[in-house]
Amino acid sequence: MARSWLASLTNGIVAGAAGTLARELFSNLDVGVRARPMSDTHERAVQRMVDLAHVNLGPADRAAKRRAGFGPVFGFVNGVLAVSLFAALAHRRRPPLPVAAGVIGIGGMLVADGSMAALGVTDPRRWGAEGWLEDALPYVAYGLVAAATLKRLDRCG
Repeated sequence: MARSWLASLTNGIVAGAAGTLARELFSNLDVGVRARPMSDTHERAVQRMVDLAHVNLGPADRAAKRRAGFGPVFGFVNGVLAVSLFAALAHRRRPPLPVAAGVIGIGGMLVADGSMAALGVTDPRRWGAEGWLEDALPYVAYGLVAAATLKRLDRCG
């Protein structure tokens, strides 16, 4: 049964949300286990977008709270967007699960790290091995969960 582009996009949104949840859980578990600081890159990305758009977030205390609120939203949108694009573009023929997981995981990293680099928030060329590992491992979980969810949803519809 052929899937419509819209059905694939909808499945991609749901799978992207599941994958993003897995990515965030993995990242936060890593923070807790290794007692490392939380990343503030999403908050800095929000500030950079606000600066580029010449938007005032209000007084300093309110602006900090707004960045703290909008920062994770930026991360969730990136996570859902990557899987949605994959699902819509590959709506006629899905690759095998391991390939889909790899493409989604790498694609998610490219969307997230690419947007952060484009905003000047981070420079992946300056990350060491530990920085790359901290960034890559959550995207392994993201890719696996998103691809498995997408495969399951495709079978249901």
